[in-house]
Amino acid sequence: MQGKRIVKLLYFNDFQLGVLNAAGRVVNIMDVVRDVPRTGPHNLITGLIERWDSYRRAIEDMARSSTGVSLADLRIRPPLPRPVNIDCMAVNYMEDGTRAEPAPINAFHKSPNCIIGTGETMVLPDLPATIFEGEAEIAVVIGKHASHVSQADAFNYVFGYVNFIDGSARGLLPANQSFYQAKSRDTFAPIGPFLVTADEVASPQDLAIRLWVNGTLMQNFRTSDMAHSIARSIEFVSAQHALEPGDILATGTNHRGLNPLMDGDVVELECEGMGRLTIHVRDDLKRVWKRETRLDRQNQGFSTQTPQIAGKYAVAETETITGTRTMGART
Repeated sequence: MQGKRIVKLLYFNDFQLGVLNAAGRVVNIMDVVRDVPRTGPHNLITGLIERWDSYRRAIEDMARSSTGVSLADLRIRPPLPRPVNIDCMAVNYMEDGTRAEPAPINAFHKSPNCIIGTGETMVLPDLPATIFEGEAEIAVVIGKHASHVSQADAFNYVFGYVNFIDGSARGLLPANQSFYQAKSRDTFAPIGPFLVTADEVASPQDLAIRLWVNGTLMQNFRTSDMAHSIARSIEFVSAQHALEPGDILATGTNHRGLNPLMDGDVVELECEGMGRLTIHVRDDLKRVWKRETRLDRQNQGFSTQTPQIAGKYAVAETETITGTRTMGART
């Protein structure tokens, strides 16, 4: 095990900070980081990120010398409980080559209140969304103050990576103001279970991303399909506003596998090397959609998302005389 880098950080139980050792067990490192200035878990982890070079050796030594505790015996918490910024790239994949050219580079903000961790529950709010979806993404975690960073220098500002699900409430009006309403809802940013440091990830621009709903694989793509690379994304966002240690930049998704989230769903995400993030979905209204992906709809000739077929805000689906399928009135 000599020379093995121990670089998967996590919070557990009452937000004790730990590291995953080479045996896949959790070692408590609170004694090692006891002098990191903080007021709570949110800035303990960001303070450690800022001072990583000073603490890394001691954390690795403790991990190598400690037996640790089984993950199964712990409640795993989000590794970044309250980042200052959560930025998300929009329409940032070539969709398996089906897009003729990249969409114009764009991003949006999510509230830190959106964060939940593995084992927790995304709650679908009572609002007239046409569909709720959870986008499989890999997110970059910023390592130091970053403002107007160039692409060439971008990876010098990356501390690590984390699984990220971008919860979305589609179809809200007015359509040209939908990002805020659709994206920045409580519980709509599941992350975890680990924060993986950058040197553990040899090729972040060529990783597998897979998402399952109730055990069925729904999204399966690679980061090599990004329209605007991780480095370009960092350049773009850091030109809009400064990024701080522990900030999250989610890099987008391949939309073809997106599918409706419903009450009782179990959603699992694995970005290669990041562990498995598992969340539950709760909808007190018990709304129902067809179990279809966007690609399923496209292959059937539909240009719309799968309609809600039962519950509050349900809609009817109709066909015009030309055969173009459209959405009918709400019921």
